[in-house]
Amino acid sequence: MAETYENAGGTTVPIVPAVPYADPQGDPFLRTRFALPARPATFLRRQRLVQHLDQALVTPLTLVNGPAGAGKTLLAADWAAGLRQPVAWLTVEAGDRRPGVFWAYVLQALRACGASASDAVGAPADASRVDRKLLAALAAELNDRDRPVVLVLDEYDRMTDPEVTEQLEFVLHHAGRGLHLVLVTRTEPLLPLHRYRAAGELTEIRAAELAFTPEEAVALLELHGLSLPVPAARALVDRTRGWAAGLRLSALAALESADPELYLKEFDADRSTVADFLLAEVLRGQPEETQGLLLRVSVLERFSPELANALTLRTDAEPILAGLHRDNAFVEYLGHSSYQLHPLFREILRAHLRVRLPGLEPELHRRAARWLRRSGFLPETLAHGAAAGDWDFAAGALVDDLAIGQLFTGLRSDDLTQLFSHMGPEARSPATDVVRAARDLSRHDLDHGLAHLRLAEEHLTDDAPDLAAAQLSCALLETLAARLTGCPPRAEKAAAAADGLRQEVPAHLLDKHPELTALLLTHLGSARLWAGRFEDARAALTTAAAAPGGAATVLPREDALEHLALLDYLDGWLGRAERKALAAVSEMERAGLPQPSGSGIGQLVLAAVAVDRHELGRAQALLDETARLPAGTHDPVPAAGRALATARLLLVRGKARAAVEAAGPDVAAAVASPWATSHEALVTAAAHVAEGRPDAAAEVLQGVSVDQPACAVEAAAIHLATGRPGVAVDLLDGLRAGSRAGPAVTVRAALVRAQAAEEAGDTATARRLVAHALLDARRERLRRPFLDAGAWLRPLLATAPLHELAAGWLTPGSPRHGERPRPEALPPPLVAVELSGRERDVLERLARMMSTEEVAADLYVSVNTVKTHLKSVYRKLAVNRRGDAVRRARDLRLL
Repeated sequence: MAETYENAGGTTVPIVPAVPYADPQGDPFLRTRFALPARPATFLRRQRLVQHLDQALVTPLTLVNGPAGAGKTLLAADWAAGLRQPVAWLTVEAGDRRPGVFWAYVLQALRACGASASDAVGAPADASRVDRKLLAALAAELNDRDRPVVLVLDEYDRMTDPEVTEQLEFVLHHAGRGLHLVLVTRTEPLLPLHRYRAAGELTEIRAAELAFTPEEAVALLELHGLSLPVPAARALVDRTRGWAAGLRLSALAALESADPELYLKEFDADRSTVADFLLAEVLRGQPEETQGLLLRVSVLERFSPELANALTLRTDAEPILAGLHRDNAFVEYLGHSSYQLHPLFREILRAHLRVRLPGLEPELHRRAARWLRRSGFLPETLAHGAAAGDWDFAAGALVDDLAIGQLFTGLRSDDLTQLFSHMGPEARSPATDVVRAARDLSRHDLDHGLAHLRLAEEHLTDDAPDLAAAQLSCALLETLAARLTGCPPRAEKAAAAADGLRQEVPAHLLDKHPELTALLLTHLGSARLWAGRFEDARAALTTAAAAPGGAATVLPREDALEHLALLDYLDGWLGRAERKALAAVSEMERAGLPQPSGSGIGQLVLAAVAVDRHELGRAQALLDETARLPAGTHDPVPAAGRALATARLLLVRGKARAAVEAAGPDVAAAVASPWATSHEALVTAAAHVAEGRPDAAAEVLQGVSVDQPACAVEAAAIHLATGRPGVAVDLLDGLRAGSRAGPAVTVRAALVRAQAAEEAGDTATARRLVAHALLDARRERLRRPFLDAGAWLRPLLATAPLHELAAGWLTPGSPRHGERPRPEALPPPLVAVELSGRERDVLERLARMMSTEEVAADLYVSVNTVKTHLKSVYRKLAVNRRGDAVRRARDLRLL
């Protein structure tokens, strides 16, 4: 039966379980972060503050701002518990500074209170980014609500990313009356509060109002069992400045004194802070076993009684923690048997731990890591293992969990790289060498990565226990190394070994980490593509592109889609190639990941397609975009793709020598690629023809693989251009039947045969072949083969039937009655360009000749935000200047 809770209005609201949902890092949501903090028995409701907070229901933004321990959280929780409308509560943590994590938790908080976001909103897939479309969809859905929702963000001072704050303001603004936002914070948020204040849309409760009055201090002390006259309470309030934590701590300390009133009057506050002194007094007032527990759990962010027992080596943590929470001794109960210390209290306890029990802290981290590993909490296991300096254990936990692929998925890769960057050379185990190899290979550092991989494999002997997970991790890294070194046989050997090892690994680990299989298949597919085994490559890549796992597999899925796009291009299917490349871009945008991706193959495919459609400006812009990728990405397939696209563009522009220089990939490979070598030879031969050296061109063509239909057809065209029509036709006749050749191949083949027929005096056959070529090319907007064909084609295109087939896309169409002839606009793309609402806003203002600063002021955003939107617009429109963006947008009817 579904778990529910009843709000103050008597409405039963379902609590949506957290298990089916995971944050962008693949971890289950922590339900305790969505629960209203429990109010202790000593909590004092201050009606004046509750009444003030009620104004939050009529203003979009409420700010509860005060120092640590001012009572902000308990005040907000008490007020929220009495509301009749849905309240989404989220306790912000340091890890939420990344936009994807923050918004994933916000969406889950809305679900937890019954204000569930629909599937149309989606969910962030990358910890570091969030799609603007998601934010717009969320704002629109909130705006449509009949009953507004109250969203409370507790400890919002932990949010230091200005991008998140800007996104939050966007959602708040566009949610209208459907959202009331309450920020509970120690610091001033990066919001334009003056604008809300001037519009009367801000409710503020600040430190001065949060401070206890003497009368309230008397009532609070009475709840602790202390009776104090108002004058004495006034003196105490003066000394503590009405600080709630100070009052509570002093009350707890006074209870241990023989004369509580005298103690409250005379306690020594001559310390760096009052908090340090009072927390020390509370600690010393506890029994020895309680002090020991508090000191030891201070190394933990949150903990259960069982974990506390593991650190103390005792069995009585549960009643002690329950008592501390009940006594308001700065131990907070989070629900679901989970506790945490007040942050200030935890910091001071850790300082006491290092003084009173020097050298124990690493051992406590070690105990915590082992307990967390047994309980299945891998990220916390790794963090505590690293804090203990136990790198063999931490690396072993990562490898044994089969999580080595997370170093390559973009989800936790930066965190893991940072975590293991502190691992010293003294850590020597197969697992540490596997982690070092993965870390180096993820940076394309082949020399060090392979050296560490060899060390790991040498130590993974048959008599070592629990080999399968480590060996499967090595197989993944071997496949990646084979891909990066251009060695398909090694990739096949590693993939075959992985197939056998998967049978030895527990099935639940493979299900838990789908990224490992997706990565392995993508690397194998890339190696097969390099080898020219297109069908085998397509099989592996298609499986990888359909991998399950959501955010965990988004990068290998995108990589596989881009490789499939390249395969389609090499087979002559331009439309398919474009659709797959754009699908990969869309996949990354939905996940909020940066574009272009690590290899940029998709952009290179789009550039090559643009060359074949004679969209030369777009091709250059796409190539310029991929030029911004990090240097040193040692991967032969994208290197060959870049060489191919660049050389073809240079050839079209008449720069034959530059094309020859660009045609060779600048990455060495262990095995030569037949298609990469063939295309390099074709560019060189074409350059010789352009420079009047037909014999040199024919000699170069001997190195072209005629097993590749696209290469054979291009070679035939060059042979025909050098006066060898018989050789050209023989090449075309030798193409194997049933090949997957697409229009870019068949159109060129038809034109070669047509030219040969025309030169032989068979004009009827030539016209028939050109007609077929025009029909096939029109669907793909394939212009380049006709532009390259030469002067023989022009008279044929001038004839009535062929002219009609070419009009409007290859040659200018006839103007309408009364319309003046005008240059042909760029043909629309096969897949529509999608701009976000804010990107359209920026583009429209560009069209009005507004400067970046003027656009920022008009849209109430920062200049940097406008620049970010501009960069996205340029990428989507494949331009690199403002004027080009406006012209391209008008051509595509976006303006």
